Amino acid sequence: MSEQNHTNPLLAIKSEINKVYFIGIGGIGMSALARYFKSRKVDVSGYDRKETPLTKQLVSEGIKIHYNEDIKSISRDIDAVIYTPAIAETNKELIFCRENNFIVVKRSDVLQWITERTFNICVGGSHGKTTISTMIAHLLRDTKYGCNAFLGGVSANYNSNFWASEKNVSVIEADEYDRSFLKLSPDLAVITAMDADHLDIYGTAREVENAYIQFAQRVKPHGCLISKYGLKRGDELYADNHLTYSFEDKNADVFSVNRKIINGAYHFDISYQNQLIEGFTLNIGGLHNIENAVAAIAVAKYIAIEEEKIKTAIANFKGVKRRFEYYLNNDKHILIDDYAHHPQELSALINGIRSLFDGKLTVVFQPHLYSRTNDMAADFASSLDKADEVILLPIYPARELPMEGVSSDLILQRMKISNKRILSKEDLLKTISLENPRLMVLCGAGDIDELLLPIKEILEAKQ
Repeated sequence: MSEQNHTNPLLAIKSEINKVYFIGIGGIGMSALARYFKSRKVDVSGYDRKETPLTKQLVSEGIKIHYNEDIKSISRDIDAVIYTPAIAETNKELIFCRENNFIVVKRSDVLQWITERTFNICVGGSHGKTTISTMIAHLLRDTKYGCNAFLGGVSANYNSNFWASEKNVSVIEADEYDRSFLKLSPDLAVITAMDADHLDIYGTAREVENAYIQFAQRVKPHGCLISKYGLKRGDELYADNHLTYSFEDKNADVFSVNRKIINGAYHFDISYQNQLIEGFTLNIGGLHNIENAVAAIAVAKYIAIEEEKIKTAIANFKGVKRRFEYYLNNDKHILIDDYAHHPQELSALINGIRSLFDGKLTVVFQPHLYSRTNDMAADFASSLDKADEVILLPIYPARELPMEGVSSDLILQRMKISNKRILSKEDLLKTISLENPRLMVLCGAGDIDELLLPIKEILEAKQ
C-alpha cells in the first residue's frame, strides 16, 4: 500500500494521549516530536542505538531513554508507539509492539495528526529544506508572528529543533524519504529542488519528481506554492497561488539583486513581484544561503509580515547546526562543518566557501549510504573535483547493509583532481596533525561531526 494511502490510527484517537514511546528517539525529526509531546505534559520515553549529544539533551529535558533493545522498558499503558523508517524491521522492540497490538505509527503519521487543525507551512526539497524551514520558523518567531516549529536541524538561535507557540501555525520540514511528505496538507508549501535521491525508495529520478508534483497537489484550495524557478518539470507544479524564487534569475517572481560582501556578511536587496525591497543583511556563510533567504522572505511577505521586521529577523539569523557552521575562523585556520550529503549540496557548499575565502581548500567527505554512493558516484566526483584536495572517509551505512563492490573508492576513481585519498578516521587525525591545513570543511550526514572537536584541538595547538 502506498504511503499516502496508509491509514493513520492516530486520527481515530479521540481521548488525550498521555504516554508515548519512541523507537529511534535520537533522530533529528523524532526528537522534535518527542519535544512536542513533552511540551504538552505527555510522559515521553524511548530507545536509540547510541547516546549522542542530542539524546543527552533530551534526557536533561526529562525524557527517559535507553540504548539497548529491551522490551521490558516498554510499558503496557503506552497510548502510541512512534518509530522512524530508519529503524530496521528486525528491531526487537518494534516487533514486540506490533505483535502486542500497540498503536504503532511512523513519524509522518504523527505530523499528519498534529497538523490536522493548524495552518501549515511545509518545506520540501532534495536539499535546502532544513535551512529554509529553520529560517522561516525563525522569521515567524523573531517577528512575534509565532509558530510551532518541527525542524530537521538544530537552530543555532534557539539550540533546538522544536518550539511551541499559541499561534495556530506550524512550520514543518517535509521529508521526502519514504514518501512521508505526502501525508501533509500544506496551506503554504515550498519546493526547493526535485533532484534524484532516495532511489532505494523511488527507483527512478522520474518517480522522485512525481512525488514532488503530488506534494504540490496537496496544497489546500486557495493556498500557495513557492517553488524554485527553473526546476525540471516545474511547469507541472500547480497550486491556486504559485510564486517562484531564485538566487538571481529575473524571470522568477522573487530574486536577489545588488549583492555584495562586507566584513564576511552578505548584503542584498530583493525583488518581490516587481517591488524592490532594499537593505537585507545575512550573517551566515554560503552564497546558496542568499537563495535560501529569498525563499524564506517570500513566505514572510506572502503572509504579510512587515518588511522591517523581516530585515531584522534575517540579520539576526545565526544558521543551523551543521550547515556551514564555523568551528574555527581566524587568520591561521578556518574549519567548517556542513551536513552536505548530495552532489548538488557539495557543489553549493564549495562554491560558498570559494566566495568567502582564498587559498587551498581541503574537503573531507563521508559518503552517506551505500545505495546513494552507488547511484551518484560520478556526480559526487564531479562536485568534489571543485576542491583542491579531497579526503574521503569510508561510507557511513546508516540503515543499510553493505553492498558488494560499493565503497568510497567508487567516488575516488571517478575524480579528476590528483590530490585525493581515502583515510580512516584515525589516519585523518594523524594526517591533519602533520599537514596542518588552513582551510578545511568536513561534510556528510553520518557521524563525521564527531571528528570536529578533535580536529579543532589539533589545529588550535598549532596556532
